[in-house]
Amino acid sequence: MAVLAGRHRARVLSWALAGVAALVLAAALILLGLNASRVGPGRIGLYGILVVAVGLYSGAGRLIASRLPGNAIGWLLGLIGLSLAATMLSEQYALHGVAIAPGSLPAARLAGWFSDALALLTVVQLSFLVLLFPDGRLPSRRWRPVSWAMFAVMAGALAAQLQAGTTVSGGFTNALDAAGASYPNPLGIFPRHGWFGALIAAFFVLAVITWVLSVASVFVRRRGASAERRKQLAWLGYVGVMTAVWAAVLLVAGLLTNGANSWIGTLIWGFLVLTPVAGIPLACVVAVLKYRLYEIDRLISRTVAYAIVTGLLVGVYAGLVLLATAVLPRHGSIAVAGSTLAAAALFTPLRSRVQHVVDRRFNRTRYDAELMITAFAARLQDATDLDAVRTDLTSTVHQALEPAHLSLWLGRKSGG
Repeated sequence: MAVLAGRHRARVLSWALAGVAALVLAAALILLGLNASRVGPGRIGLYGILVVAVGLYSGAGRLIASRLPGNAIGWLLGLIGLSLAATMLSEQYALHGVAIAPGSLPAARLAGWFSDALALLTVVQLSFLVLLFPDGRLPSRRWRPVSWAMFAVMAGALAAQLQAGTTVSGGFTNALDAAGASYPNPLGIFPRHGWFGALIAAFFVLAVITWVLSVASVFVRRRGASAERRKQLAWLGYVGVMTAVWAAVLLVAGLLTNGANSWIGTLIWGFLVLTPVAGIPLACVVAVLKYRLYEIDRLISRTVAYAIVTGLLVGVYAGLVLLATAVLPRHGSIAVAGSTLAAAALFTPLRSRVQHVVDRRFNRTRYDAELMITAFAARLQDATDLDAVRTDLTSTVHQALEPAHLSLWLGRKSGG
């Protein structure tokens, strides 16, 4: 009975946490509508990404916390969703009270201060999430100083918001600064330079160290871990690798365009932001609740294959366009159309070939399993002994799928 009561309380608390985040988000969106005249399209797009983040973090947190209340991951996800929503609300509250309708809202400048502080606290919570992933516990007792250091970083982040001479510019989107409504820190009581500046610098160095250690904890957990735990960690690692890939692509695109704004850069930036925003809570749900963990191998191999195919097709397409325009300089549109058709025709056979190579290199278990099943199907065509077929099938299933238990029934067709 006590266990059932505890689960019921956890379910109620998880729903309450998600509900508060939804109410705070709704209030933020109402203020965003009122402030739309001073918020540019780009920042409205960023708010759209933040809305998705609040929904995913709060929803994933409620799901995990209600099912596994003893796992801190669910509660951390819910708190991150709430802090994101609170950051948006306080930023828009300050913008309305300072720029849209000055003096209409009480403590508007203090709300802007909270927006900056909550944004920093959200980043620290994400660091905690990575450190505790996936079971909600530290890798070992030796990692306790890292968790204590993170609490120190959290205190340092709050202390940095008490530094004189700083400016309140808004939360994650810097909406106050973009609207020309930034203002001096109303709670700046400590000196900007001298001993307090050195203290804040030390906190910053500590924050970098703790972030590096939290990422390193993922690799530490992999050593000596079971196959299932490795797949759990692989989900978070996949999100991290994809984020790094988009960051590298954005850097290359910036070098090619000399830093000029373009729709390609905006699109890549969107993928860069959306990957951790959507990927981290989804990875937590899949890994913590152990939902179809085996699919991570297929997901990684498909991602690698499509990345290789995309790069090859872009190169082929660019080469065909250059060649066709050189041969037919007066028929540029025909050259582009022909190159497009050629690249489209190459997609399917090229993807199949690349996927075969990638599976053989990066997803060897699946590749070997498919070879075993194909070989068994070939042997089955010539088999006549039912006992031999049963033995062969049992051996193939054991080697290909490695099940914990296998039961096999083979029935004989009755004569008519």
